[in-house]
Amino acid sequence: MSRQYLQKQLEQNWGRIIFISSESAIQIPVEMIHYGTTKTAQLAIARGLAEMTVGTGVTVNSVLPGPTRSEGVEEFITNLAQERGIDRAEVEAEFFQNVRPSSLIKRFATNEEVAAIVVYLSSPVASATNGAALRVDGGVIRSIV
Repeated sequence: MSRQYLQKQLEQNWGRIIFISSESAIQIPVEMIHYGTTKTAQLAIARGLAEMTVGTGVTVNSVLPGPTRSEGVEEFITNLAQERGIDRAEVEAEFFQNVRPSSLIKRFATNEEVAAIVVYLSSPVASATNGAALRVDGGVIRSIV
């Protein structure tokens, strides 16, 4: 899609391309190496496209959500809780204790929390944010850059 729209945006001197990547692009989980690899590739593509926007009103950025309370996660938590005969809150607590212990918020981000970054990047006030990877990861990524 970015190839389809970038040239037109450059001609109009305004536009936004936003990739939804993942914290897994930076801190690749051992159980999802294949997934992390694709998300790392998205970051490279986004940065490369951003380099093509020099001096224009077009920006290309990436959003890196961490564990997020999506429909799939809701289903996973519900199924696991039923299988194990425990409540959903216990499944979530165990997930952050054992699978993503580096999380600082110790909960799944909401879709609205992730969307807030996308809204910002889509707006005119984000004109100086270009070629960036913005984290909405709940502190899962341990690096500071």
